[in-house]
Amino acid sequence: MKTWQKMDRRAFLHGIGGVALALPGLDAMGAEVTGQAPRRFCAIYTANGMSLPRAENGLDDWSFFPTAEKDGEFVFGKSTEPLVPFRKQLSFMGGLHHPSGPKADPHTCSDMWLTGAPLHNPKPGTYNTAGLDQVIAQHTKQHCRQPSLILSIDAGTGFLSRTGTISYSMEGKPIPAENNPRRIFDRLFKGDRGSVQAERDHIQRRIKLVDAVVDSAKALDKQLGKSDRERMEQYLTSLNEVESRLAASERWIDIPLKKQDYAHLNLEATSEGEPAEFYKTMFDLIALAFDADITRSIAFMLNREDGMGISDTFPLKLGLTKTHHALSHATDKDGQHQFAKYDKFLCERVAEFLGKLTGYKDRNGSVLDNTVVLFGSGASTTHNPRNLPTLVAGGANLGLKHGVYWKKEDARMSNMYLSILHSLGVELESFADSTGTLSGSIFSRA
Repeated sequence: MKTWQKMDRRAFLHGIGGVALALPGLDAMGAEVTGQAPRRFCAIYTANGMSLPRAENGLDDWSFFPTAEKDGEFVFGKSTEPLVPFRKQLSFMGGLHHPSGPKADPHTCSDMWLTGAPLHNPKPGTYNTAGLDQVIAQHTKQHCRQPSLILSIDAGTGFLSRTGTISYSMEGKPIPAENNPRRIFDRLFKGDRGSVQAERDHIQRRIKLVDAVVDSAKALDKQLGKSDRERMEQYLTSLNEVESRLAASERWIDIPLKKQDYAHLNLEATSEGEPAEFYKTMFDLIALAFDADITRSIAFMLNREDGMGISDTFPLKLGLTKTHHALSHATDKDGQHQFAKYDKFLCERVAEFLGKLTGYKDRNGSVLDNTVVLFGSGASTTHNPRNLPTLVAGGANLGLKHGVYWKKEDARMSNMYLSILHSLGVELESFADSTGTLSGSIFSRA
């Protein structure tokens, strides 16, 4: 086999008439030219816990966590059967919890799912702390067009303990989520409105407008009462997020987007329509954003706590007899069976998403191989902040070893988050209330 010398990064192909075209980045030019494959993170949250039926109802085979083993391997429950094709690319994580969970209002479990707060407040008057997705965004934003993508079923921020977002800024402020597929598509994939200069001028005008609104809002803030100031803080957080996205867009304006096929997208899908079609479209947008390396940190809130928002009615649209929140409180066999069936519906959507990530390719494998996907809830059984239903998928090229049901009594979720950070190359010493990484787990460095 011939050994090639390292190729010059300034190599050209010379054609007819002396015309020369620069070669693309090739492996022969060295890793410093081709660059490391993107390392990505996606958090997917479902409210109201997941199916862990009572033993007396005889529904063990509908449990989110595996309850049986065959030939040395766990057996998927019926609610998670759609994920069977990805057995070697995912693991169930049992026993995880946030130490602050039992001390808090049980409905704040979505607020603190990615943060671990409130164990302590970073400063007076601050409720939450930085979310895992935003810490990752801080370390990856220089490599991609958008720092992060924050999606939810109802958009906005909601309100304390009934939040409409799972993403919290580095200052612990809720970041508004988006839920309109067409707006998301336009923001991510339709940057060109003519010439590059015209696009640059457009972005500059928007940045100046945001700056002017921020200045006016700050002046108005001094004249408001406490409750109005809190609302203005959320508004300013939203403006800061917009300004950050605009600045990122300006830096990438001269670099064309990757060519992709958008024909399969249904941008008319809405959360008020058919649930499976809406979720499919949102997950398709996430997969495309990862494939084009537009962002490397995404958070998606599938539904909200305590019966809030449009998704609470989704089980009724699927032919079940109660709303999502009502099913989560069911103790009878039929109610718990229906709750598990809705979990299966959500797992079908996640399985479709993992399939998309497997189909898109990086230089060294699939997009899923270079992405850590976290899927879970902030409660197990009703309002129980322990043994949080958690599934981790992907990351084969990031050192994750899958195909197991890992469990440890009272393991800290923040320790797993620190392990995720390390797998993504974010070398922090701690995250939230972590005491170390998740030792003896699926993370090879833990």
